[in-house]
Amino acid sequence: MVKLNRIYTRTGDDGTTGLGSGPRRLKSDARLEAIGTVDELNATVGLARLQADAALDAMLSTIQNDLFDLGADLATPETPEPLPYERLAITQGQVERLEREIDAMNARLEPLKSFVLPAGSPCAAHLHLARTVCRRAERVMVALARVEGEIVGRPALLYVNRLSDHLFVASRIANDEGRADVLWVPGASR
Repeated sequence: MVKLNRIYTRTGDDGTTGLGSGPRRLKSDARLEAIGTVDELNATVGLARLQADAALDAMLSTIQNDLFDLGADLATPETPEPLPYERLAITQGQVERLEREIDAMNARLEPLKSFVLPAGSPCAAHLHLARTVCRRAERVMVALARVEGEIVGRPALLYVNRLSDHLFVASRIANDEGRADVLWVPGASR
């Protein structure tokens, strides 16, 4: 269980931070960039929740908890030697839950005939912002996974890929089930 007695420790004053498994890394390290981007994503999901209806809010609440799991997964990279505690990692079950939610939401929507602009209701606009931050988190995590000696679990990568799709479909739900989507009109301003 997490227990925070002090908010500042001064241990990061040298430009480093500790991973969950103990080692310290520069705050500019690729792993810390991934963790920070996931944290930013979580904050943008929180903004969307301010405008969400009860059903969407419940899904987003679960996603925010998942994003803390993802941060813990990234903060405790797999190591050859066993840890003195169970490592928290994103699971295939969390990915599958997102897929079920995407399918259920998408079944309520008419197929798209154009790309959707990131606009519409305040909730939809915040969900589009979260979607773009999610895509950045995915890019950063993929880059981290390509660094020699760094491991990012496959379920974690699948999760962020599905989450961006989830946030897109949720934005359409928030736009009156797609009826208030703002569609791209190619070349309209020429």
